[in-house]
Amino acid sequence: MSTVRISAAELRDAATRIFAACGVPPDDARLVADSLVQADLWGHQSHGVLRVGWYVDRIRSGVMSGETKAELVADHGAVATLDGHDGVGQVITARAAEEAIERAERHGIGVVSVRNSNHFGTAAYFTRMAPPRGCIGVLTTNSSPAMAPWGGRGKLVGSNPWSIAAPVDGDRQMVLDIANTAVARGKIYLARNRGEEIPDGWAVSADGAPTRNPGEALLGTVLPMAGHKGYGISVMMDVLSGVLSGSGFGSGVSGPYQSELPGKSGHLYLALNIASFSPVQEFEERMQNLVAELKSGSREGTEEVRYPGELESLAETRNAREGLALPARTIADLRQVAHDLGVDVLEER
Repeated sequence: MSTVRISAAELRDAATRIFAACGVPPDDARLVADSLVQADLWGHQSHGVLRVGWYVDRIRSGVMSGETKAELVADHGAVATLDGHDGVGQVITARAAEEAIERAERHGIGVVSVRNSNHFGTAAYFTRMAPPRGCIGVLTTNSSPAMAPWGGRGKLVGSNPWSIAAPVDGDRQMVLDIANTAVARGKIYLARNRGEEIPDGWAVSADGAPTRNPGEALLGTVLPMAGHKGYGISVMMDVLSGVLSGSGFGSGVSGPYQSELPGKSGHLYLALNIASFSPVQEFEERMQNLVAELKSGSREGTEEVRYPGELESLAETRNAREGLALPARTIADLRQVAHDLGVDVLEER
């Protein structure tokens, strides 16, 4: 695999300029760019700048509005509903997070349901906003169909990811961010860009046969994690995200991989004010004890046990220091998108 080493700052600047060139306001362009580069820093290139071209295509085709005009359509104190009006998913979700956290600060809990949104990148980017404000953040979303219902056939159920972030101490957070499929589809696109096969158990081809070919997998269906359990969790996340919000659900949600249909994605952001449940210091001490207990299970001669979110923090430190190693195809695609918009970015060294 051919890779290109690049700094996060250079990549963030390039993505910001690309989004600004297609009509995204400066602050929003920086937010979207930062969310994607942050995913790369965490080691999740499937949700990084790989996605820039897809977002740009959706803005230029008109199915996603570059200028986001999210609107509160219901306000009941601790609970609210936000209509994204087909704006940029990251901008809408950041607004939902802020609304939920502010409401939690006033009421002990804040819940914001979101309709008519779009793909927002990594859910953890938004749940991580809650712990510095003394809250636990929970975010659910639905996504375009990727897998068949358990025991059935055809793409009818999305991967419908979800995330939870809680403070440990200082800047440390315990964070879970997962899809309910065996793997996020973005990882299959990344394997294609890297020219790699995918592992067994990720997907089946259009005719239902197991495949290690990413191209065949993208035309087929992704398999659920943990069999019927992944399927069931995914369906219930759609209930929380799409059905409850009044947004699209099931086959009514369209993903970022096409530019013909509005996303109609729905989300649910829940913020829990820790101080409303127990003293914050006591909570942090209990979290530290939980982390210590997990690490006590480390086996001699192997790497120590990591708590959820720790690997991402370690990867961020390493990648910020050494620079990001991205597939050459990803960089070439970024340059092409920028060229089409009349923007010069990422000069070849």
